[in-house]
Amino acid sequence: MRFTLNGLPVETNAHPMARLLDVLREEQRLTGTKEGCGEGECGACTVLVDGQSVCSCLVPVAQVEGARVTTIEGLHGTHPLQKLFMDEVGAQCGICTPGMVLAALALEDNPVPTLDDVRTALAGNLCRCTGYSAIYRAVLKWRAEADSGPHAAPEQASARHK
Repeated sequence: MRFTLNGLPVETNAHPMARLLDVLREEQRLTGTKEGCGEGECGACTVLVDGQSVCSCLVPVAQVEGARVTTIEGLHGTHPLQKLFMDEVGAQCGICTPGMVLAALALEDNPVPTLDDVRTALAGNLCRCTGYSAIYRAVLKWRAEADSGPHAAPEQASARHK
């Protein structure tokens, strides 16, 4: 089976029913995707498949054949939301953080999300350390600053200066 992983083509010989989570962590050595519950209840294993957030513990690898899969490593530590999670103390133990960041990316097309929009986007992700206020604050700041602030993505900043 072939799919695109963090922008690069990959091929796996894993059993078609192997969990995407296991293929990512064990075969591809991308350990940023965490297993929390293994039942799709906590969101720690959230990745993007063709831009949609999914719990990788529930997805057989056969379902991503030909798809684009993005893990937290695919953001290269440079996404503005990652910095804001740190600045707002939205990450403590770090188990939920990769899944939270990727689930929040569903709001990328919403320039002005409400707190309810953020809560809805992150409803499938549990945090046992920080509570949610700092996480929500980070996501709201990211969207508010996305087009003009100091945390604007490089491609947005360069587009403004053309």
